[in-house]
Amino acid sequence: MLFQKTNPQDKRKKLRDDLKSGKLLKFPGAFSPLVAMLLEQQGFDGIYISGAVLANDLGYPDIGLTTLSEVAGRGRQIARVTALPSIIDIDTGFGEPMNVARSIMELTELGIAGCHLEDQQNPKRCGHLDGKSLVETEEMIKKIKAADRAKSDKNFLLIARTDARASLGLEKAIDRAKAFVDAGAEMIFPEALQNEKEFELFRKEIKVPLLANMTEFGKSPLLNDKTLSNLGFNVVIYPVTSLRLAMKAVEDGFMKIKTQGDQNQLLEQMQHRKRLYEILNYESYNEFDQGVFNFKLKD
Repeated sequence: MLFQKTNPQDKRKKLRDDLKSGKLLKFPGAFSPLVAMLLEQQGFDGIYISGAVLANDLGYPDIGLTTLSEVAGRGRQIARVTALPSIIDIDTGFGEPMNVARSIMELTELGIAGCHLEDQQNPKRCGHLDGKSLVETEEMIKKIKAADRAKSDKNFLLIARTDARASLGLEKAIDRAKAFVDAGAEMIFPEALQNEKEFELFRKEIKVPLLANMTEFGKSPLLNDKTLSNLGFNVVIYPVTSLRLAMKAVEDGFMKIKTQGDQNQLLEQMQHRKRLYEILNYESYNEFDQGVFNFKLKD
């Protein structure tokens, strides 16, 4: 409905409580509020808001061109429509430690449950591409401490992502992760691990919750939920899956319209108007105005 009954504080507490359950939490990526509503109805544990997806949706590559206002604003739009907690990607924090602190303040006020901050230099890039440059460990520690200090809700989840595996090796990535935990990170996101054994070693060495990134076409194998759970990971994200599915369908569909002249052959591949209205809970708006939902739809 128009008004969410679950407030941001309760969403953050739910995420904390769910992390204590010991089960693997599944956070698919939502590129729009409508997708977030669908994911809640499908019974997922939370919503992930990808920085790469937000950049791509604006027509930019994932190289750090988005601003705090763009990311935070879109994050609010997505987070507010669901009772599920939302985790958002803030890339390198939009600047220096003070900028990171402001980012945490903004995200908290806008209803986000947690965020992850990465140790790349700008211009940053997708974590599964080669040629990334990292900031010094001490610089990342300053950002994490600033983020921790800026928290106005103790349940806001601060996640540190390290991209060190690709350029420095697994051992150095683990060392960085430990330093980030000491600085105040409450969860670690090890990016672009290359095989199941590396996931296992990270779990052995890091004592706080761990996040696994199951993005398609990357350096990590696409491990299933049972495997990740057995490895001891706590959260799994599918950051770009919804956008990739949608864009493939849109691309193929409009190519058929271009070549065939109409969309009659595509109707079976489309979500029906009736199903869309179910996701939107359209009928319930009649409570406010009897003239809103006064029609019947054909199946």
